[in-house]
Amino acid sequence: MAYGRYKEQLFPHTGAQAGSLKSCQVTVADGSAKLVLGADESYTLDVSATGCKITAKTQFGAYHAMETLSQLVVFNFDSDAYVVKDTPWSITDSPRFEHREVLLDTSRHFQPIASLKNIITSFTYAKINTVHWHIVDEQSFPYGSPTYPKLAKMGAYSNFERFTQQDVKDVVEYARQRGVRVVVEIDTPGHAASWCKGHPEICPSPTCLMPLNPATNATFDLIKGLFKDVQDATIDGIFHIGGDEVNTGCWTKSSSISAWLQQHNMTADQGYEYFVGRVTDIVLDLGMIPTAWDELWTHFGTKLDKKTIIHQWHNGTIAKEATAAGYRVVWSSEPTWYLDHLQYTWQVLYQGDPCVGLTDAECSLVIGGGGEMWGETVDSSDIQNTIWPKMAAIAERLWSDKSVTSIDEATPRIRYFRCLLNRRGIGAAPPSNKEARSAPPGPGSCFNQ
Repeated sequence: MAYGRYKEQLFPHTGAQAGSLKSCQVTVADGSAKLVLGADESYTLDVSATGCKITAKTQFGAYHAMETLSQLVVFNFDSDAYVVKDTPWSITDSPRFEHREVLLDTSRHFQPIASLKNIITSFTYAKINTVHWHIVDEQSFPYGSPTYPKLAKMGAYSNFERFTQQDVKDVVEYARQRGVRVVVEIDTPGHAASWCKGHPEICPSPTCLMPLNPATNATFDLIKGLFKDVQDATIDGIFHIGGDEVNTGCWTKSSSISAWLQQHNMTADQGYEYFVGRVTDIVLDLGMIPTAWDELWTHFGTKLDKKTIIHQWHNGTIAKEATAAGYRVVWSSEPTWYLDHLQYTWQVLYQGDPCVGLTDAECSLVIGGGGEMWGETVDSSDIQNTIWPKMAAIAERLWSDKSVTSIDEATPRIRYFRCLLNRRGIGAAPPSNKEARSAPPGPGSCFNQ
């Protein structure tokens, strides 16, 4: 089944002749390798006039090889046959970074399962290997926790905009079959107002909803049960705990929380540190690795558990500071790699580099990065043409060698790839747009827009 899905990509025109390329031999050393951070994705692809050979250490490398092959095979309308131009080809390929993500936000706007699967499929065309699923936020809580069903029952936008536990498992398995990891984010203690509709006991007050209440064990009992539910629905060993944009004003306005802070000789910021520490311990106790937005590094630095992965989104020296201290980093600096910033063209995104200003030793601790598709103005009607083709610029910087930086050389590749996406049913916008997801300016070829 894994290789069968490439048949339609390789041969989209029914009834056409096979051409001279008659067969392809695929050799995989470990065809049952687990999909984890750092799984081997390397491959070699040799294509002659009459056949091809793929060699990979794991099935994930073989998937990438098949994807590369599918982009080499073209249809000759004059001969009514499939051909590979300019043979022979000999390709030895592997990614620069092991973690190459797109964040998908299903809280600001709900994304149906069908939409998520279409998007995940499109990721494989650019060898993106991770979905960062920002599944809930303050606006809505669509995830149906089996242990705490009132979170979604009361916190979702509607009964039609919810995920069951099996839905999440289904998306994770769909992605796994395509070599794509799913890392779920449950943001705490901020961005959590939607939790309060179903469980007001974990919030500061009815009128001041977040950050979540640090002064009661009910908060951490719920978080532990919720995280365990997510773990049961997923297979990845990394869990994103959020931690960003925490304004502790609701804590100081609450007489009970203020009294608790005073009783424990804590400032509000120290209460934030206490909260993060308990949530981190929950993740570690579940046998998972916590990832958090860079505010945690800014506030607490080396007080954080050394296993914590720092997700940089602010511009500055956070990646350098964290890696110098021995922490691993994911790089998605705003606005460079924030896909919701529509005014930034793919050329701007292409200039981003997770290891800018870092030594080789520091860069070795940067596991990767990605494009963050925040959902304030994105739903299933426009998500594809907001992600694509801009995300292709990020994907190339994460996969290719650090020396591959020429915008002039990348331009024809981006144009061709956008048209490839369109041929495969993905609504990628014209790459020459001054603003992402704008309509084509007028009639014309896909390659000239």
